[in-house]
Amino acid sequence: MRRDAPRPNRVLPLLMLVALAAWLGLVAVSVAPNRIVPGTGFRAHEVVGWAGALGACLPPLAVAVLAWHPSPARLRHALVLIVLLLMALPAWLGLAATRLVDPELPQARLGLGSAFWVLLFLLLLALIELRSRLALSRLVGWVLLVPVLLAWWLALASWLEPLALLQEYRARSDQFATAVWHHLALVGAAVGASLVIGVALALLMRPHAGLQRAGFGVLNFLQTIPSLALFGLLLAPLAWLGANVEWLAALGVRGIGWAPALLALIGYSLLPMVRNTFVALEGVDPAVIESARGMGMSRRQVFLQVRLPLALPVILEGVRITTVQAIGLTAVAALIGAGGLGGFIFQGLGQAAMDLVLLGALPILVMALVADALLGALSERLHPGGAR
Repeated sequence: MRRDAPRPNRVLPLLMLVALAAWLGLVAVSVAPNRIVPGTGFRAHEVVGWAGALGACLPPLAVAVLAWHPSPARLRHALVLIVLLLMALPAWLGLAATRLVDPELPQARLGLGSAFWVLLFLLLLALIELRSRLALSRLVGWVLLVPVLLAWWLALASWLEPLALLQEYRARSDQFATAVWHHLALVGAAVGASLVIGVALALLMRPHAGLQRAGFGVLNFLQTIPSLALFGLLLAPLAWLGANVEWLAALGVRGIGWAPALLALIGYSLLPMVRNTFVALEGVDPAVIESARGMGMSRRQVFLQVRLPLALPVILEGVRITTVQAIGLTAVAALIGAGGLGGFIFQGLGQAAMDLVLLGALPILVMALVADALLGALSERLHPGGAR
């Protein structure tokens, strides 16, 4: 009996066609003589000529063809091509810098155009799609990014001197390190505090239906308050406490700064933490609990040795959601003097300097992706029958 031919993968060809349209039709890079003057945009064919621009279309077209007639071997070949394309992006930017940026203008800057960002986004989506189709582990997915990151590191250290984003970083390298530290400290403190409070609240709410309704009602209400409004509501009481309570003033508690930011982040983090902890503890199979009790385990032993270990993967999902959410919300806390990477975002918006905005936004994106990947992998590893 003839086996059915594998069905075409329509996602990858679509991604590649959109990527080609962006590559040929949108602005790839821009060049400005300094930070103040708006840059002049250049499409790909204006940098390398039509022959070079069309020649660069061949690998994406090959990926589309391989995906249209898929097999494990062809999909692996497509995966290699996607990785090579991601590695080629910094080399192409170096070529654009060499051809377009006047070396006699030390303040000249090479900006990244919309075509570059669309292409990078679509290539990463294609990488995720292929990893899923080939059933590769998260670890293999990260290993695939190692040569890409090395290619970018080499390019930034060697031939991407005029890149505007790199120039913004070099002008603020000390401030950048401090901002990253403040951002991570706020996120870590908020997630750690919400984990302790969330687990305690979930344990208190479990035996009492009325307390569950009231507790989740309050937590849901907190989620509906806009972040800026919540920061504003905290300013006056914290300013009063900082002015009238000496030990709080010694800790640096005042109307603006880290204190309102931390309290707001904890408030926003409690709902996913409490909900996941509650669902995880309630979702343990009652038969398993009865078996543990039948073996003579005490109530404490049942909780610590049976219920909690089985609930841990779902609790970690709550930690993952909370961490990713806190990483994003901490950027807004820069508006009330809490520091962090959000300061670069708002400075850049005020100065109409998009590269400064990216200097704050890109590390936040990377932090969120890394936290999501690591905590997701850990949750899968702890789940019964999870990732190997």
